[in-house]
Amino acid sequence: MKVSIIDYGAGNIQSLIFAFNRLGVHPVVTDHPKLLAEADRVIFPGVGEAGSAMAKLRQHGLEEVIPQLKQPVLGICLGMQLMCAYSEEGDTRGLGIFDCEVKHFDRKLKVPQIGWNTITNLKSPLFKGIEENSYMYLVHSYYVANNPHSIATTKYGETYASALHRNNFYGTQFHPEKSGEIGAKVLENFLNLKD
Repeated sequence: MKVSIIDYGAGNIQSLIFAFNRLGVHPVVTDHPKLLAEADRVIFPGVGEAGSAMAKLRQHGLEEVIPQLKQPVLGICLGMQLMCAYSEEGDTRGLGIFDCEVKHFDRKLKVPQIGWNTITNLKSPLFKGIEENSYMYLVHSYYVANNPHSIATTKYGETYASALHRNNFYGTQFHPEKSGEIGAKVLENFLNLKD
C-alpha cells in the first residue's frame, strides 16, 4: 500500500507518519504530482491559517492537482477545510471539492475548541467498527456547518460536520493521528476503503 502525504509546509506531518508506521505503512511525504497520482491513498494534512496555506498550495502547484486525484484522499483539520469552497478565515477561496463554507465559531464560544469531543451520526465505511459518541481530538476555531456531505457530526455550540465525504474525497475535522486507538481505526478504515 503506497500512501503519500501532501507536503506543502502546512501540516503536523510527523505525528501522521508515526500513526501510519504503527499500522505497518511507511508513507512518502511529497509535493510531486506524479508521486501523488501514483499513490494508493493520499493524506492532505493541515495546521495553520487558511489563506497562507492556500498560498502555499498554489506555490507548490497543488491547487489543480489535488481535486483531480482519483484514489481515496483524506483531508485532516485544515486540510478538510481547504477542500471546501470558501473559508471566512482570511477570506479564502478553497479547492471547491465540497460545496461548503467554513465559518468562525460563535464569538460567545471559547476558541479554539481544543481537546476531546464526541462524533455522532456516523455514516461511512470510514467509521466501520467505531461506536456513536466516540471521542476524537480537535483543535480548531472554524467549522463546516452540517450539510449533505456530512458523515459525522460534533456539537460545540451548534452541531457541525466533523467529517465529510464526496466521491473519492474524505475529510475529518478531528485529528485521527492524535485520537488514540479509535483514531487509528479511522486511519485503518481509510486504508481499507474500496476504491
